[in-house]
Amino acid sequence: MSHTGSLLILATGIYAWRPKSVQDLTPDDFSSVLAEAGSVNFLVLGTGKTMQLPPPSIRSLFAAGPLPLEIMDTGAAVRTYNILLAEDRPPAAALIAVG
Repeated sequence: MSHTGSLLILATGIYAWRPKSVQDLTPDDFSSVLAEAGSVNFLVLGTGKTMQLPPPSIRSLFAAGPLPLEIMDTGAAVRTYNILLAEDRPPAAALIAVG
């Protein structure tokens, strides 16, 4: 499988994801993640080539919500996601494309 662009990985599948950068993120970008909160333990957010904090609206959405948010660069997020799957600790992943 090959894909160009950002990805959203949920328990129900892998989907193309709209944001191209951390600055593009809006709370609406996470509606699918929050809808599936009961089937995952937390969200791994890959912010691109480098780790960057998402906008305050995103941080507050997860601070008040049902899922913890783990923020890291996209390469680290992919590695972390794979480790968590191997440990039977189901995460969701929101991965902003590197490049």
